[in-house]
Amino acid sequence: MQLKRVIALACLLVFLTSCTSAVSPTSEATPIPSETMSVETVTAVMPTETSPAMTDTPAVAETVVATDSPASWLTLPIIPELSPAMLEVYKRGLASGRDPHRFSKIGDCQNIPTYFLAMFDGGTYSLGDEYAYLQPTIDYFAGSWGRKSLAVKGGLNIIAVQNTMWTPVVEQYAKKQGVCKDGETPLVCELRDNNPSFAIISMEESWDGSLDMYDKYMRQIIDYVLSLDIVPILATRSEILTQERQINDMVVKIAEDYDLPLWNFGAAAAKLPNAGLREDGFHLTPNDDDKPQPHAMFDDPEKMQYGWTWRNLTALQTMHSIMTTINAQ
Repeated sequence: MQLKRVIALACLLVFLTSCTSAVSPTSEATPIPSETMSVETVTAVMPTETSPAMTDTPAVAETVVATDSPASWLTLPIIPELSPAMLEVYKRGLASGRDPHRFSKIGDCQNIPTYFLAMFDGGTYSLGDEYAYLQPTIDYFAGSWGRKSLAVKGGLNIIAVQNTMWTPVVEQYAKKQGVCKDGETPLVCELRDNNPSFAIISMEESWDGSLDMYDKYMRQIIDYVLSLDIVPILATRSEILTQERQINDMVVKIAEDYDLPLWNFGAAAAKLPNAGLREDGFHLTPNDDDKPQPHAMFDDPEKMQYGWTWRNLTALQTMHSIMTTINAQ
């Protein structure tokens, strides 16, 4: 059994080079009971030897189908407000010692600090006059923007983030070896180590299987986050209406069911050329992997045509909306 786990982990490391590598679910996942989730618990969500092979094919670059009706998420607000129910979750978190100035990021390659939010800690951004009002929010959450989350990695999906086999992988990526305790998943480890009041959950991966599984395991993540009195902030992705596999309406339904703040990035990206997507239909513009730029120059008209620029801007505006609400109490 130990040899099989070593071989499985080696295979995972090989396939982690792609953002859109995915672990296919083959069995029921057990709800996470505590911050010290056991190895026996997570075994239920580990890939087995009979799992479909992992693939480097972008998750959304699939066969297209025609559609005449717009998706409902396009009509919803881009920037959320914090509901009374989630405000109560926040207050309970404060009472139990959560840090009001911290948030965690949970997601795949669309959340890595090279492109996402880290520039607000690094100082490589420009708000211009139009967005100068956001500076107090940058100051309020200082340290969280550039944090290398233990629950973010290219290829990470809603099952992998709840799987102990990925824990050494994310530790290595975040350069935080030894931070996680034995038996902790990336999700459990990140929330324990960072002790945030909020968690941005942006899981854009899907696999060649039932999308009901995405719904099920996303709800499992949210249940765990809420059990810690941490406010989940759920995100839509940039999604083209003619692609076969769509998750945004599902994400909206989950947010509504839990009364969560919904960061509707997909609606903002829909106004950009090709919905802010590159030719592969998954990664955001521009195409500068070799020399990534700080995509937070909000006073540059050219850069305001990029998917990454709007992802950073609307995420910042989302945290501003939440900060405004909690500070008004």
